[in-house]
Amino acid sequence: MDYQFKQIEKTWQKFWAENATFKAEVDESKPKYYVLDMFPYPSGAGLHVGHPLGYIASDIFARYKRLKGFNVLHPMGYDSFGLPAEQYAIQTGQHPAKTTKANISTYREQLDNLGFSFDWSKEVRTSSPEYYKWTQWIFMQLFDSWYNKETDKAEPISTLIAKLETIPSAEINTVCDEDVFSLSPSDWSAFSAEQKQAELLKYRLTFLKESTVNWCAALGTVLANDEVKDGFSERGGHPVEQKKMMQWSMRISAYAERLLQGLNNIDWPEPLKEMQRNWIGKSVGAMVKFSLENQELSIKNQDSYIEVFTTRVDTIFGVSFLVIAPEHELVASLTTSGQKSAIEAYILATKKKSELDRMSDVKTVSGAFTGSYATNPLSGDKIPVWIADYVLAGYGTGAVMGVPSGDQRDYLFAKKFDLPILQILDSQKIEKEADPTKEGKYINSEIIDGLNYKEATSTIVNKLKEVGMGYGKINYRMRDAIFGRQRYWGEPVPVYFKNGLPYLIKEEELPLLLPEVDKYLPTESGEPPLGRAKDWKYQDEYEYELSTMPGWAGSSWYWYRYM
Repeated sequence: MDYQFKQIEKTWQKFWAENATFKAEVDESKPKYYVLDMFPYPSGAGLHVGHPLGYIASDIFARYKRLKGFNVLHPMGYDSFGLPAEQYAIQTGQHPAKTTKANISTYREQLDNLGFSFDWSKEVRTSSPEYYKWTQWIFMQLFDSWYNKETDKAEPISTLIAKLETIPSAEINTVCDEDVFSLSPSDWSAFSAEQKQAELLKYRLTFLKESTVNWCAALGTVLANDEVKDGFSERGGHPVEQKKMMQWSMRISAYAERLLQGLNNIDWPEPLKEMQRNWIGKSVGAMVKFSLENQELSIKNQDSYIEVFTTRVDTIFGVSFLVIAPEHELVASLTTSGQKSAIEAYILATKKKSELDRMSDVKTVSGAFTGSYATNPLSGDKIPVWIADYVLAGYGTGAVMGVPSGDQRDYLFAKKFDLPILQILDSQKIEKEADPTKEGKYINSEIIDGLNYKEATSTIVNKLKEVGMGYGKINYRMRDAIFGRQRYWGEPVPVYFKNGLPYLIKEEELPLLLPEVDKYLPTESGEPPLGRAKDWKYQDEYEYELSTMPGWAGSSWYWYRYM
């Protein structure tokens, strides 16, 4: 007898829909089980083969658990905000809301035809106001919080204010911007309301700051590193350049140590946990200040310096050059007239590369000399300052000390540009390549000659601290997340500006709805499309934030929607 697939499937799918067979009800007599798929982006005309590939496996498991007597919650929804949905709308010449709605209808029909056991009564769409109200609410909680390292958690900003009113800011153990003021309680009390708001922004978990970003003019938005490949956008293949912009960021770096320690308590495969450890990238080292010397610019004092983070402070007597990122704030000041054209050409070339490209390209050796010099704080040696694209402005201080004898990249750099390669350990073999050994005794290193690695490191850190040119520090590779896009189709940021400073709207005013605009296409000048909504003002007076949240804002928390 032939099995009539279409007839039988249609019959049962109709039965499941009419009887809400897979709806999860409150039933205390059964153990609970939660099966959640990654919601699809409704950014195309329909599902692709990758969707059922994952959904079939999870559906089998959900059905199995039901048969074993579990009360199974197996919901489905749509990650419907963000760049993919907006790009599809642009390609078809329609409004994102319209194309998203049409695509969702098609997706739903296809998912039903595949016979999945989803509980559709709990469907969510990240682009619906009922949902993104809570995405905006989460943003507000982060904006109104700071990270207290004493309690190792986020706390209301009001508790930080209470500390600033009673103790010096230098005694507050927190994660914040580097340019915070050193304030006494009386200093804080003397601040105006606006000054206080500006200073608190340096502590908040969501904050505005000038950042170097991947800017795609064709898409009119900032892209994450994993959205850029070989200098082009992954979606559309458009050119991407490095650009400095004021951006909303999320201070995830505050959680670096907690995330690192948390890996010890989860049941994940060890290779996956090791990948996460490398991504977090904990480094124990020291900060070192190299004072600047540039006769042409008349810079020569210890208030003008390049600060470097290093995990090998013991190699400080082997430093033969400094390298700063092309985006470093001191590049313009350090560049002499004779080197200006070379520096500008190098910066222009670097802008065409993403940070990921710059980090992964270990074969290409390039750089440009600024014409300026710095002074080694312990040896007093005069060393040249270069720029090179393998140094990133957003990691550490955006500067590294070049020790060719102990680092292969520095070794190749020194070879190419004919810079000194100084042996600093009696056991080093540096004829053909760098030797990062920590074995043996130090030579050519003045105060640490004859010492071993541990003794030398301690001696150097203590000496730097004594002369006011350095101190021990722990650093992390993980950086704060850019939390803004210059696009239309995303969650509006629940912030307005008064005298140039950001303030939250009231919770009872949520959701802040996405306004209608006459054009939602990006502009090459970088002006966000929300700027076209001329009557869109808070209390008819104050400008709203014109960027929207990134595509991953709503999808970062939807599993909590069911808990």
